[in-house]
Amino acid sequence: MKKFLTAGARPLRHLSMAALLLVSTVVGVSAHAQAEAADSTEATIKKLIEPRLGKDAKVDAVTKTPYSGLYEIQIDGDVIYTDAKAQYLFIGRVVDAQSYRDYTKEKIDSLNQVPFSGLPLDKAIKTVKGNGKRVIAIFEDPNCIYCKRLHKTLQEVDNITYYTFQYNILSPDSIVKSRNIWCAPNPSKAWNEWMVNGKEAPAAAASCNAPHEDVLALGKKLKVTGTPTIFFTDGSRIPGAVDAKGLEQKLSSLK
Repeated sequence: MKKFLTAGARPLRHLSMAALLLVSTVVGVSAHAQAEAADSTEATIKKLIEPRLGKDAKVDAVTKTPYSGLYEIQIDGDVIYTDAKAQYLFIGRVVDAQSYRDYTKEKIDSLNQVPFSGLPLDKAIKTVKGNGKRVIAIFEDPNCIYCKRLHKTLQEVDNITYYTFQYNILSPDSIVKSRNIWCAPNPSKAWNEWMVNGKEAPAAAASCNAPHEDVLALGKKLKVTGTPTIFFTDGSRIPGAVDAKGLEQKLSSLK
């Protein structure tokens, strides 16, 4: 009996090892097949959905999400959703019903992050308050009401450096005002006088050139669609005016 058990145990051990190798191989092949299937589905969705979004639409990426069989479509820094057959479009936000976490906003924010160190700050008006340790960049139009509101808010914030890119998109008059301010002896003071107190800068000399075209191209590249738009050192942005409390909270979160 003992001899039978001992003799029988050896092939059993070999069989177990062979079985494990077989299972491992099957799992590996299965995972590879699933990955290929996912890639195939996403490629198919991209092929189907692009023509339905318009002649010039270009889908940057398609990714399956963990919620309800939706596929995320990334297009020009924005996010929309579709089903596996690309029959339906969902244009809106995916929000966690318990925590109210906005997954769509998080994704859009990550897609639109801008390396702050890559901004051409020499084409912006620099203003320093206090020790200037906290740094932001703002795209503004001199005729923008909300930009003027933001500048009144900035009066309440200390220890900050802000770079103003004169993003003249509201009217031809914006270009004239920005050039006069850029060419003033103290552009920072001239900009603040106009935005806060409504005092116009004197006419610029004919020989003085402002970086209007460069800033306009930069704004379009960064997909700045309105003013003000605030950029932070972590690459994030806030479109629109923000109050002092909101700005302080954001700046504190960057420490």
